[in-house]
Amino acid sequence: MFTTRRAAYRKLHENGCFVIPNPWDAGSAIYLRHLGFKALATTSGGYAFSIGLPDAAVPRDAMLANIAAIVAAVDLPVNADFESGYATDPEGVAANVRLCVDTGVAGLSIEDATGDKAHPLFELPQALDRVRAARAAIDETNSGVVFTARAECFLVGHPDPLKESLRRLIAYAEAGADVLYAPGVATREDIKTLISAVSPKPVNILMSRNTGLTVQDLAELGVRRISVGSSLSRAAWTAFIHAAEAIAKDGSFRGFDDLVPYADLNALFRDATSPAPRS
Repeated sequence: MFTTRRAAYRKLHENGCFVIPNPWDAGSAIYLRHLGFKALATTSGGYAFSIGLPDAAVPRDAMLANIAAIVAAVDLPVNADFESGYATDPEGVAANVRLCVDTGVAGLSIEDATGDKAHPLFELPQALDRVRAARAAIDETNSGVVFTARAECFLVGHPDPLKESLRRLIAYAEAGADVLYAPGVATREDIKTLISAVSPKPVNILMSRNTGLTVQDLAELGVRRISVGSSLSRAAWTAFIHAAEAIAKDGSFRGFDDLVPYADLNALFRDATSPAPRS
């Protein structure tokens, strides 16, 4: 089962452009599968918010359980947002990557953010050791899991985020990353520059807000994979917040206008969890 999903996921990266939306639990994964997406990706932030924690505060084992639950909920390839590998040293990253592969994921990403505001990025030599360790750990499993290396320069406020992202991603590609990802790259010019610099490696672009660019626009720029991070979970939170605030502040239930009917959702999940008929 996992072998087939992993092969399908790797093939998606060979040409064209695909969207890999980010569910935060089994229910959101099932609905995205219902819409026909070919692969999904977890979101550390989306899951953290759902259990009342800030992003990067979820313990490793809880995150592994969330990843495994999403993998089990759908018959699609799933990419794990595995944050910084839940370790600083390469040996710890390697051990945790093996645990992530064991959940059945088709891909996983490791980022180079430290979580330390004073020194927000691992120095490049250490970051490369961590990338090499993750690559070796995946190879040892003989699983075919797709490995994405992330440069977090835009997200941590680096003074020259594009230049530093390019420097790091080129090095990560040489160290064995299958896919390259610099969340925060947003303009046509920067996206074109990044893709040109790391070609022929596939690039993931994060769309976390409406910039006016469409899937077709990104495909024409040469983007191979599009993810949305925590944005779908924040869209859900936005509707929830607006509806709850209307009750609390105004005594109004206007937030319940145009809700998806209970029966529709119930039928969706009933059908998704019903055993297949015997032939």
